[in-house]
Amino acid sequence: MSEEISLMKGNEAIAHAAIRYGVDGYFGYPITPQSEIIETLMEEAPWKTTGMVVLQAESEVAAINMVYGGAACGKYAMTSSSSPGVSLKQEGISYMAGAELPALIVNVQRGGPGLGTIQPSQADYFQTVKGGGHGDYKLITLAPNSVQEMADFVGLGFDLAFKYRNPAMILSDGVIGQMMEKVKLPAWRPRRSEQEIRKQCPWATLGKTSDRKQNIITSLELDSAVMEKNNERFQAKYRLVEANEVRYEEVKCDDADYLLVAFGSAARICLKSIDLARKEGIKVGLLRPITLWPFPTEILHAYGGKVKGMLTVELNAGQMVEDVRLAVNGQIEVAHYGRLGGIVPTPEGVLAALKEKVVH
Repeated sequence: MSEEISLMKGNEAIAHAAIRYGVDGYFGYPITPQSEIIETLMEEAPWKTTGMVVLQAESEVAAINMVYGGAACGKYAMTSSSSPGVSLKQEGISYMAGAELPALIVNVQRGGPGLGTIQPSQADYFQTVKGGGHGDYKLITLAPNSVQEMADFVGLGFDLAFKYRNPAMILSDGVIGQMMEKVKLPAWRPRRSEQEIRKQCPWATLGKTSDRKQNIITSLELDSAVMEKNNERFQAKYRLVEANEVRYEEVKCDDADYLLVAFGSAARICLKSIDLARKEGIKVGLLRPITLWPFPTEILHAYGGKVKGMLTVELNAGQMVEDVRLAVNGQIEVAHYGRLGGIVPTPEGVLAALKEKVVH
């Protein structure tokens, strides 16, 4: 059964959801503004109750490679960090994509480049959805805009990762990670037995057994012809994900003349901007991508033939706007409004930008 509705931070919700989902191992390293994830896990001490391993690694590089090892054994393994720390994990993430290993990575974004600021940002969009590491690969990417979704997306992220044998990312930001809201935590799930893992993950490396061959987990292939076949298989899998796993939310889009497109905390701000605009007689709706990859390209293309213009609202210099423009394919004007350096836009600022850039 689910617990009573609790009041907690988004980061804390991630930790509690991971315990209740039956995660086998968390490997991380503290960095603001996501440190509450590992702090909450240490406080809850799930190794005493569920058997979950919680380990602060010596570095972000070590943490992601521990996740690789756990995932290779068919375990539910996860890590979390914030922007500079996730940059350090990129090689390991690419290795996991190449080895087709399911795992969950959480990024609670902060401002950059470099060490930047501990304030919120959405400037890791390119890094996440375009492949921050080397090679042709994709990350299944979920963008929560509430504490409830922070909790919900832990289970969803693992489910999708194991369904497609591919790493999944929860791409949050400092606003969602640090704010407090009421949240209903997911029901408790027992951790899987070794027999269940063997059945669910016949590809996992679990040592020699009498009933199957030995599995070898690697992303290395020195035969170019075989490596091409591997990549073709990966691309076919990505097309399958794109065909089946697109998620988005529409708010007051039915009669909209203009569309705001935003994810995460920026989408929450846009909800107030919509109300302000409609009070002035400007019919505005919101299209919120929930999966940043796969991206809701088809629905945005359809709206490109219905509305007069779109404005992407992002906590960056303009990143998702490129994908929106590609989706619309020149049908209408698509403008961008963003704040940088950890500054969060106001609803009034969004409305002013809409009037200036899109409404004519």
